[in-house]
Amino acid sequence: MRGRQFTNVLIVLSAISLVYATATAQKPNPVAKVARPMMFAVLNDGKTLEPIAYINKGKLEAAVDGSTESNIISVFNKTYYKSGTVYRLIFGGATAGTVTVKTSDPKGECIAHMAQATTNALKTPLKGNVMGLATNSQNASTAASYRRKPTIAEKVEIDALARAEFAKQKLAPAILRSQNLTALDLDNDGKAEFVGSYWVEIDKLTRALLFLIAGKGSNGKYLIGYQDYRTIEQANVMSGDIKNVDEGVYHELLLDAFDYDGDGVSNIFTYVQSFEGAGFNAYSRSGSKWVKSFEGSNYHCGY
Repeated sequence: MRGRQFTNVLIVLSAISLVYATATAQKPNPVAKVARPMMFAVLNDGKTLEPIAYINKGKLEAAVDGSTESNIISVFNKTYYKSGTVYRLIFGGATAGTVTVKTSDPKGECIAHMAQATTNALKTPLKGNVMGLATNSQNASTAASYRRKPTIAEKVEIDALARAEFAKQKLAPAILRSQNLTALDLDNDGKAEFVGSYWVEIDKLTRALLFLIAGKGSNGKYLIGYQDYRTIEQANVMSGDIKNVDEGVYHELLLDAFDYDGDGVSNIFTYVQSFEGAGFNAYSRSGSKWVKSFEGSNYHCGY
């Protein structure tokens, strides 16, 4: 009798084990979360990472910023800002070093969505208006990094284009100032394109700003493929001091270029510093012209 009871217990236990094993086999294993491809701005002399956008099937999508809910920022930071995480430094449209995350603080005032980092630039140190990009994207140009200052002759020609644009606004500046006029080879054809940010003093309280992208036309002369002209009055400067504009606030400045859509032509990324945050734009070539393909705004905190 006892033997029969013991046998029945074994049968029941075997049945339970079989049901458990079947249920376990049918339950899928958790899928590891993989960080989405992302573009970062490398700012503050290579010491700061700030998200620009996600890359999704060749297009850019807005990422987190300082106004994003804190729980979302916390997840973002855990995903992208783990200490020791290494990203490719993009300079001259190609990999030119590394950017390594040091720390981040999702509760930090004005910097919750940003990270402190260390940049190892193989070509040119990042400093001031010489900034760069960082990414975890697998897109990789076969071209070598190409980024330099213009030659004297090139600068004369691009300056002439800028003066012509100011002339259309009935301005004939005695002094033409520029922020970081840069030569890039965006399509790897051996011919430089130029990205420049110009400004002139209209009067003591007003500045005219011009952002342009220029490349060589079929006639061998440089032509503007994109331009944006704006005026800034001291009354509209949040600090109340026009000198902040002279120092670079509100200017659209080159970050670098990266072929995020895989069409063989690097896309231009720019940065606009403001008092409460930053603006980020991206441009794509369309024929002989350039069009804005992304426009994002990152809130930091109130001024």
